[in-house]
Amino acid sequence: MINPIYTPAPARYDSGMKYRRCGRSGILLPEISLGLWHNFGDVNPLSDSMAMLHYAFDHGITHFDLANNYGPSYGSAEETFGIVMEKSFAPYRDELFISTKAGYDMWPGPYGNWGSRKYLMASLDQSLRRMKLDYVDLFYSHRFDPETPLEETLQALVDIVRQGKALYVGISRWPAEAARKAYSYLAERDVRCLIYQGRYNMLDRADEAGGIISEAADNGVGYIAFSPLAQGLLTDRYLNGIPEDSRIALGGHLKSDSLTPGLLESVRKLNGLAAERGQSLAEMALAWILRDRKVTSVIVGASSTSQLQRNLSALESPAFSDEELQIIDSTNP
Repeated sequence: MINPIYTPAPARYDSGMKYRRCGRSGILLPEISLGLWHNFGDVNPLSDSMAMLHYAFDHGITHFDLANNYGPSYGSAEETFGIVMEKSFAPYRDELFISTKAGYDMWPGPYGNWGSRKYLMASLDQSLRRMKLDYVDLFYSHRFDPETPLEETLQALVDIVRQGKALYVGISRWPAEAARKAYSYLAERDVRCLIYQGRYNMLDRADEAGGIISEAADNGVGYIAFSPLAQGLLTDRYLNGIPEDSRIALGGHLKSDSLTPGLLESVRKLNGLAAERGQSLAEMALAWILRDRKVTSVIVGASSTSQLQRNLSALESPAFSDEELQIIDSTNP
């Protein structure tokens, strides 16, 4: 059976999504963006990935976050997105904000990793082919490379914009000092850093404590948070043990020794607070990040449209009281 031609929901911008300005730029990003790190690779049914991408756009999610090695396998999330781009999204390209990255292991040999000019430029060319795009809206240096001269990495980003292969550039998980140098270098060349992507959630506040979020704002740079649910820890998934189909049980990035008795106690306390607020722990965790106006957007993953629907419920979250914020602060490991 041939899938019918996709037509997005006419009310997609009236469905409750809110948009925030990204630093000192003309870009507005949805408060919730969709990340394709897991569940969109070639080990997942294309029909499921297509359904989630359609659902996201139908509900006002315009920003899709990818990287060259997202999958699994490497490159397959971008290939999946390329199929959906060609079959569904092509007429709506100008309504979409698509990002990708390079910086982690992608192909064998000395030129498929880290931050060299050769790797970044070659990787982006490959990404564009996989995603069936002429350009991406945003290209990131996915991680800081301590061995490659910082100027080489940053000049590659400048030249990528000047070549028209990306409209904006950003950095992900760079240390604070290197980030400050990046903001200055890029601004001096009229290719400002649009956004900093970092890990941020109720259990991991290093970017808040270390000044990363505030410094980005001070430099007119947006901030986008990934891993807002701490890879599932900030859900009800592990409250009563480790499910057989969970990331911990399957041996993913989340390890069993990370779920300590102290952490589990904190998660249960947070879950109790969420229940008192009339929402799930996941909804509260997303709303807690978005309470800070210096945060431009939160990247969520999804394994189903129903999960994505539940995440979007965070946009209707009630405001936090001072007492609730103090309780959350007291659970910070």
